Amino acid sequence: MSGGLVALLDDIAAIARMAAASVDDVAVGAAKTSAKAAGVVVDDAAVTPQYVSGVEPARELPIIRKIATGSIVNKLVIILPLALLLSAFAPFLLTPLLMIGGTYLCFEGAEKIWHKLTHRTGHDDNSTQEESNQEKQDEHPVRADAAEKQLVRSAIVTDFILSTEIMVISLNEVISEPLLMRTAILIAVALFITIAVYGVVGLIVKMDDIGLRLAQKPATQKLGTFLVNAMPKLLSTLTIVGVFAMLWVGGHILLVGADELGLHLPLHIAHAVGHIFIDIPVVGGVLNWLGETVVAMVVGLVWGLLVIAVVAAVKATARTFRPQS
Repeated sequence: MSGGLVALLDDIAAIARMAAASVDDVAVGAAKTSAKAAGVVVDDAAVTPQYVSGVEPARELPIIRKIATGSIVNKLVIILPLALLLSAFAPFLLTPLLMIGGTYLCFEGAEKIWHKLTHRTGHDDNSTQEESNQEKQDEHPVRADAAEKQLVRSAIVTDFILSTEIMVISLNEVISEPLLMRTAILIAVALFITIAVYGVVGLIVKMDDIGLRLAQKPATQKLGTFLVNAMPKLLSTLTIVGVFAMLWVGGHILLVGADELGLHLPLHIAHAVGHIFIDIPVVGGVLNWLGETVVAMVVGLVWGLLVIAVVAAVKATARTFRPQS
C-alpha cells in the first residue's frame, strides 16, 4: 500500500512539474510575442486616451472599462478562433496577412506625420471641438449618452484593427508550437496586453486629477503640480513614440515578409547597415539594433507615403467618375 502511495505521489509530483513547466513556457512565449507586438501596443496606448479627451471626468474610467471589455471580446471571441483556424488550415497566408497589416501600420504612421506637416492649426481645431462636445454633453444628457455609446463603438472598431495586428504578429511567433500551447500563449498575450494597455491608459487619463488632489496638500504640492504639468507632455511624447513604433514594426514586417517571399535584398541591406556598428565596444550591439531599426522605419515611412499617394489618387479618380447629380 505504501509503495502504491509513494508511486502515486511521484506521479502527482511529475504532473505538477509538467504543469509548472507548461505555465513557464506559456509565460516565456507570451513575453516574447508581446515584445514583437510592442509597436502596435504603444500605438494602442497612444490612441485610446484621445477617445476620452473632453469627456466628463466621472465618465473617463467607465468608458475605458467598456473599451477594454470590447477589446477582450475582439481578441478572444473573434480574432483568436480565426487565427487558430488560419494557423491550422492555411498557414501559408500568414506572411501575406502580416504584410497587409504592416502596410496598414506604415500608412497610419506616415499619415500622422503627413497630417502634422500639412495641418499646423489642428491642435486649436481639436481644442475647439472638445469644448463644443463638452457643451453638448452638458446641454443634452440623452444625446450625450448616445454620443458616448458611439464613441465606445468607434474605439472598439479601432481596437479590433490593432488587436488583429497584435494577435497575428503573436501567432507568427508561435506557429511552430503545438495547438494547445499556441492557444494558451495567445490567450495569455491577449489578456496581458489588454490589461497592461488599458491599465496604463486609465492611469494616464486620471493623472491630472491625481495631480490636482496632491497639489492641494502641502506635503505633496510639488509632486501634484509636476503631474498636472507633465500630463500634456506625456500624451505628446506617447503619440510621437507610437508613430515611430508603427513605422518601425510595419517596416520590419515588410522586410521580413519580403525576405520570406524570396526578395532578400532589402533585409540584407538592413542587416548590413546594422552590422557596420557591431564591432564597437560596449555599445556595438545596441547600435547594430538601432541601425536596423532606422532602416525599418525609413522603409515604413517611404512605403506609407506611397500608400497615401495611391489612396489619394484612387479617391481623386473616384470623384472624377462620380455621376453628377
